[in-house]
Amino acid sequence: MLATVAIHYSVVSDSIAVVFFLVNSHLSLVPVLGSVYTLIMRVIAKRTLREFWESSQKYADAQAPIEAWHAEVLKATWKSPQELKAQFRNASILKNHRVVFNIAGNKYRLIVAIDYSRQAMFIKFIGTHKQYDDIDAENI
Repeated sequence: MLATVAIHYSVVSDSIAVVFFLVNSHLSLVPVLGSVYTLIMRVIAKRTLREFWESSQKYADAQAPIEAWHAEVLKATWKSPQELKAQFRNASILKNHRVVFNIAGNKYRLIVAIDYSRQAMFIKFIGTHKQYDDIDAENI
């Protein structure tokens, strides 16, 4: 029987990491022999996204497209920028591991930094197209 496994990886400090295995809906701290494991992308932190659409009534229309993007990203297992581009053709790959996503038909821009080996995505910026034009996307 094949086990359904999701791996949740949490960095506690610079030197400590905790890995939780969710095996057939049961939490485990040790891997199950014979199972195949795949890290799923983590977004750090969704709170930043939520604070954006809640910060002003004029950004309330961003909630649904941001949540749709977030749900899609949580299923991702990209190992390279090329794999990301295959799914999000309109994403722009920048220096410093940065990626720019167009949200809500390019009304909003979302910049993330991605660590593909850890399957971790760090929110660096969310704002309007005009706000995006005023920042340095590669160094934010």
